[in-house]
Formats: sequence, structure tokens, C-alpha cells
Amino acid sequence: MRLKIDLHIHTCYSYDSLVTPKELIFYAKKRGLDGLAITDHNRIDGALKIAKETDFTIIPGIEVSSSDGHVLGLNVQEQIPKWLSISETVDKIHEAGGIAVACHPVTFFKISLGEHTNSKLDAVEVINSSAFPFKHSVKRSKKMASRLEVAQVAGSDAHYGPEIGCAYTIIESERTVEEIIKAISKGICQPFGGAIPLKTRLKRQLLLFKRRYG
Repeated sequence: MRLKIDLHIHTCYSYDSLVTPKELIFYAKKRGLDGLAITDHNRIDGALKIAKETDFTIIPGIEVSSSDGHVLGLNVQEQIPKWLSISETVDKIHEAGGIAVACHPVTFFKISLGEHTNSKLDAVEVINSSAFPFKHSVKRSKKMASRLEVAQVAGSDAHYGPEIGCAYTIIESERTVEEIIKAISKGICQPFGGAIPLKTRLKRQLLLFKRRYG
């Protein structure tokens, strides 16, 4: 079965996201996604709560701030501590039964792993729709993943409903979280997608500004 899954989405449980649980599912279905990963900043509670409240396929995840840069933990059911080294962070994710993904590893204006990205990670996010400059990020990230011989995945890094599904990963798997995670770890997946349109980015920033200061 070929599944289309956005592996990097933030909800309103992240301090910088506008996406409500209702909008999350609405836009995921509108984009033709078969599933998604909720990866809020340094917290897992929102992902676990939303996953229990819907039949839509949701991979509970987290975007962890390690001392070396940000990393995604996919299929984790518990909080992963922040500010550990990348090696310690990956160990914690694995101990929690998840896989570790280097998110936006070589881009500007994001806290990226850069040279700390290593083969201990299970995958590299080679397409991140929020990355800037986009094409440069994709090119360098793909080279990095190839050199490390790890899986290549994609995610929108959405913080606003219309951004969901701008990038996604096609995964050959049965429709269960466990099988999806196994397929990614084996590299039975392909990244697809493009950059979030400038107009959409600006709309998101305007709405965030109004929420904070309006």
C-alpha cells in the first residue's frame, strides 16, 4: 500500500502554530494525505490527545531541541528531554520506541543539526517546505542523506492549516503506525513536495502577529 504522509506538522500545542485539531484533519484530507505526524516543539501531550480523538492515521511525534540542533522523534509516547546532545537525544527517542529524523538539517533561520547530523539518526528530512533557501536546502540535505546512507523523508513543517501537505513522504506500508515507522527505518519511502508559497507564509505571520498583539 502506498501511503502519502506529511511527517512534520505543528499544532496549536506549539507556541508558534495556529493549527487547531479540527483544521489539522480538515487540511490533511483536503490535501489527500493518508496520515500525518504531529511534531510539536518539545511536547508530546497534544499529539497523544489528538491521536486518541480521531480515526485518521496520526503518528505521535515531537520536535526536540537538542543542544546540537532540532531533531524529530516519530512514534514516541513519552516526553523526550531537551538540551541533551544529539547522541543522547537519539538514544532517548530509540528507548521510547521511536525513530529519529534530522529535520531541516542545512537551512537558514532554523536551529539545524548541520555538521552534527550523523548515521545514528534513522532518516534525514531532505524536503522541508519551510526551509530557506528551499532548493539549496533540498540539494544539500539529499547529499547528506546519501552520504550517511539513511532514509530520505519530507514534511511541510506546517504552522498554519493551508501549509499542511506542501511536502509529504510516500511510504510503502500497511496503514498502521508501527508498520509505517518500520518502513521508514528501512528506507522504503520517497520524499516529495515544494516550498510553502510566499503569500501563505505572509498570511501565517500576519495571523500570528494578530494573535499575539491584537
